[in-house]
Amino acid sequence: MYTTIPSFITDYENESRSTLKLLDTLTDASLSQEVAPGFRTLGPLAWHLVHKDHGLLTGAGLSFKAPAAESETPASAVSIAEAYRAVTQSILSAVCGHWSDEALEETVQMFGQTWTKGQTLSIFVKHEIHHRGQLTILMRQAGLPVAGMYGPSKEEWSAIGMDTPV
Repeated sequence: MYTTIPSFITDYENESRSTLKLLDTLTDASLSQEVAPGFRTLGPLAWHLVHKDHGLLTGAGLSFKAPAAESETPASAVSIAEAYRAVTQSILSAVCGHWSDEALEETVQMFGQTWTKGQTLSIFVKHEIHHRGQLTILMRQAGLPVAGMYGPSKEEWSAIGMDTPV
């Protein structure tokens, strides 16, 4: 849970850079990669990180510019990455401009529970990390290289001449 705006800003800037490493690797052809029939494909999964999903932040009273949850997934991987960059900046600006450290202790009703705004921001970041993990699986299935998030990926280990740890 975040108790200060700067702690959220630092963390979200770092996490969004990691997300962008993945989004910038996507290709238009990879957007149709599915894990199994009937499940979300790579394109809509990536787009899920861009649009105002499920009201996590808007439900906590934060207003920022982002595509509507019902918006159609772009067919262009570059468009998804560019939209993510814009939404990330919009979220950072909104948090800095409209919330204070004290506001992070205010409570909101989320999914039938009482959360603080600081808790909501923490869950928002964890939600993105969760979906980033899903992205990496679909990216591997699509034959794309995967960037390391909290340490080197298999490709990055190889690039520095090291055996991949098992």
